[in-house]
Amino acid sequence: MTTSSKTLGDLFDSFEREAFRLETLDDYSKSGSVDAYHAFLAGQPQPDEYNAGWVEELRSHTENGKRVHRVHVLTRPLSDYLRFELGWGYRKNMTGGEEFFILDITEKPNPLENVPDFWFFDSASVAVMNYDGNGKYLGSEVLPSERTAEFMRHRDVALSHAEPFPEWWAKYGTSTEHSLGPPCGRCE
Repeated sequence: MTTSSKTLGDLFDSFEREAFRLETLDDYSKSGSVDAYHAFLAGQPQPDEYNAGWVEELRSHTENGKRVHRVHVLTRPLSDYLRFELGWGYRKNMTGGEEFFILDITEKPNPLENVPDFWFFDSASVAVMNYDGNGKYLGSEVLPSERTAEFMRHRDVALSHAEPFPEWWAKYGTSTEHSLGPPCGRCE
């Protein structure tokens, strides 16, 4: 149940400075981009139009001085879906100005245990993202303002423990164990 008259879409349309996303799942394959995910698994090249709408939305925000960034909590070895999301999604979205960070908990405890996926806008508005056990998106819940401080702490912990995606990817994204499969030529 939504506890605010605002929706996630409203928050995206109205944020002024910053949109932050925390991702905690290893698999979002039931939530969208299903055809692209299957193409990735089949070793096909990344289509030019993949994520084009989101990249344009990102550009509209970042070209106006707004920051869009996210942290993904994960462990290695990467799931097939994470290899897809990081290799195709993150690398493509960076062309629109989105920033990515990785909180790799492979060899350390998770400082955000049991924290749900969420979007946090302008340090003022939170939308928790709800998924089923298979990574299917079930909807979002905009939380009341009383919860803002709690999610500000979650954001700050995530950012303080994460490393920039390009640095993490240089260490782990191109190794044999975590390779993307056949190179597509556009994402190298």
